[in-house]
Amino acid sequence: MSLGNAQQQALAENPRLAQIQARYEAALTRPAQVGTLPDPTLNLGIISLPTDTFNLDQEAMTQLQIGINQPIPWFGKLDIAAAAAQRDAEAAGEALAEARNQLRRDVARGWWALFYLDHALQVVDANLGRLREFNRIAQSRYRVGKGLQQDALQAQLELSTQLEQQIRLRGERRTTVAQLNALLGRDADTPIQLAEPASLELPPLPASQRLVALGLEQRPTIRRQHRLVDAARERRALAESDLYPDLSLGASYGYRQDAPNGSSRADLVSVTLGIKLPLYAGRKQHQAIDQRGAELIAEQQALRESQLAMRAEAEQASADYQRAREQSELLQQGIIPQAQQTVASMLSGYQVGKVDFTALVRAQLQVNRVQLQYWAALRDAQQARARLIAAVGGEIHE
Repeated sequence: MSLGNAQQQALAENPRLAQIQARYEAALTRPAQVGTLPDPTLNLGIISLPTDTFNLDQEAMTQLQIGINQPIPWFGKLDIAAAAAQRDAEAAGEALAEARNQLRRDVARGWWALFYLDHALQVVDANLGRLREFNRIAQSRYRVGKGLQQDALQAQLELSTQLEQQIRLRGERRTTVAQLNALLGRDADTPIQLAEPASLELPPLPASQRLVALGLEQRPTIRRQHRLVDAARERRALAESDLYPDLSLGASYGYRQDAPNGSSRADLVSVTLGIKLPLYAGRKQHQAIDQRGAELIAEQQALRESQLAMRAEAEQASADYQRAREQSELLQQGIIPQAQQTVASMLSGYQVGKVDFTALVRAQLQVNRVQLQYWAALRDAQQARARLIAAVGGEIHE
């Protein structure tokens, strides 16, 4: 499994992402709902029915009436409400994009953690082979009287220590596999075998100012907060428009039966116009305007907070990447070759009795440590890069 394949599978199968996707699709249906006129009311009734006989033809005013009443919000209200809902839907879309970025980051961190553990186990296996070789040499020298029994015992002790480290690393790998499978939407015990990356090169990063500018421009969580500010501004405008009265337009048709003497009676048509009076504006509409104004300020401050948080995330991830990159280069190009050369030289010296066995074992353990440090530094750099990509909201072009 390559890193790209793992991220693609997570985007397709992760249940939390599917949940956010469903919320976004639900939000897309809101603008049309709030931007449409309220449903009209159908009215059916009997008007002026005499209670002494309940005859429909006794009184001239008795009529069977059918009517319809349509509420009409003040001009522009529906457009403002639809605009606010549209901003909310756009904010939900940005939340989905942010969740995708965060999922890619988490998968990358888990993938590189597993990559480190695989190579750490390879280092420990190789170190076990070297220690077993040292043990055979120590046993051979002891049998011919050129070595000490404590050398063989020390070799056995170091072998046991390395076996304990191997057991610990295997346990960490099982845990990491379970965590990565959870992100991929799979059973925790599904086996994972990683594909070796085409390159382990750690390229330099752009300047931090460029990274921050990139994040301010394309980070989904910041774009989402901009949409929420716009939505809050639209809602404040909607609250202000509530000071204007809504209308209600009605029309009805009244059917009258003929008179008892057979003379016909004309049917009646009625048209009404209702106006909602904001008599309690001081306690309702003005309070709502203040509420929406405070909500707008809150969203603006949340935007500023998200911008500051993005800056801190980008700076921290960039610093972590640079540190790990420099450390891995130093280990790979300097310390590891030197440590390996030291072990080879000391092994030759030990075989002719010129080097102490303890010093030889310590040198080999040092090789083991610096190799593990290299793979850990590579993991840390790649994980920091994944965090940086998520912090700025997209790929980084060196």
